[in-house]
Amino acid sequence: MKEESVKTSAPGLRSFIPVSSGSHFPIQNLPYGGFRRKSGGQTRLSVAIGDYVLDLSVVEDAGFFNAPHLKGKTFFAQPTLNAFMAAGRPAWREARETLTRLLRHDVADLRDHQRLRDAALIPMSRVELQLPVEIGDYTDFYSSKYHATNVGSMFRDPQNALLPNWLWVPIAYHGRASSIVISGTDIRRPLGQSKADDAEKPAFGPSRLLDFELEMGFFIGPGSELGKPVAAAKAPEHIFGMALVNDWSARDVQKWEYQPLGPFLSKNFATTISPWIVTLEALEPFRCAGPGQDPAPLPYLQCENNWSYDIQLEVHLQSEKMNAPARICRSNFCHLYWNICQQAAHHTITGCNLRPGDLLASGTISGPEPDSYGSLLELAWRGTRPVQISPTEKRSFLQDGDTVILTGWCEGEGYRVGFGEARGKVLPALEWNAGK
Repeated sequence: MKEESVKTSAPGLRSFIPVSSGSHFPIQNLPYGGFRRKSGGQTRLSVAIGDYVLDLSVVEDAGFFNAPHLKGKTFFAQPTLNAFMAAGRPAWREARETLTRLLRHDVADLRDHQRLRDAALIPMSRVELQLPVEIGDYTDFYSSKYHATNVGSMFRDPQNALLPNWLWVPIAYHGRASSIVISGTDIRRPLGQSKADDAEKPAFGPSRLLDFELEMGFFIGPGSELGKPVAAAKAPEHIFGMALVNDWSARDVQKWEYQPLGPFLSKNFATTISPWIVTLEALEPFRCAGPGQDPAPLPYLQCENNWSYDIQLEVHLQSEKMNAPARICRSNFCHLYWNICQQAAHHTITGCNLRPGDLLASGTISGPEPDSYGSLLELAWRGTRPVQISPTEKRSFLQDGDTVILTGWCEGEGYRVGFGEARGKVLPALEWNAGK
């Protein structure tokens, strides 16, 4: 992976498509996504380059994917990436090398073929981005020590904020894949039960403590066999790429329901992801060590401590009264205690099988500073320190009409490898009538 990344992620590479210096999508990135033309038609697969999408079905039909693991295949003549993801790293590497060459400024094959260029390259302004993966299963981890410590300090003894198992077990819960939506989808405030501390019984109604969670997730490529765990050292061979994740949370519903089995309705109503999947090959130059782990993990979780990434993350919030969003959080993926290899290894140690398209999310990513906390629960410290989002407005939790925008990128030498954004606007809860 190191050698491949040098060829396709070198700082000097540039495409014949103009790419602004602040763009998330230079030739060093080429993230995968799905799109549909605004004028109509079926969902198609693409990579992003500058302000364009490159239609991969056109590239495939033209015969450019002629490397051994791609020749004769029809990975891109379908509406999802699942078949391509299942093909594994050799196919991914060949596709990336082919696309990088095709888009280089000094290669004429596509650049000077006007008819093919017009068919393959479409301005993003003329398309609607689509969910590019059929997600079979979704698991959400709880891998930030800073976040877990903050939550434990709020709701338990600050001197014993972490539960006894946290430093030994990558904690997670199984989420709901059916309610994963792409950036730009409005989020309906959920209904549910909650119980005030001084109330005799629970109440039913719209969640009053709606929150976002700053997360990232990785998509599984080749699956694993039922009954056979994936070793931590082999986990990268099963990971296709990463995306931004906002795992919306109803904190009042969660507080009432989570004991003894954990989150359920407080999380299952919506999870927003960014439309672009950035491959591990594109992220390779930004791979770094994560936090030190003490005590040493059990043997099945041990791997080299260099499977984190220097991904700068931000959260912006905009109310209906604001003309522009305000940044309320700045964090980094490298703060996560449990890395992606350990998460995959733990998930499968029982023999649970992974399948192409599965999504495993990190859990809330919080850093060491108050402005790096990845949720309003922490930023406003359980409502005791409301966050100033404009000269006239503060937030302890999300209000109807609020728009939350997650974004993230890696800073290269003269370029960025970015994820775009995961955006969602909060709509009022539906009225509920037991007789209807």
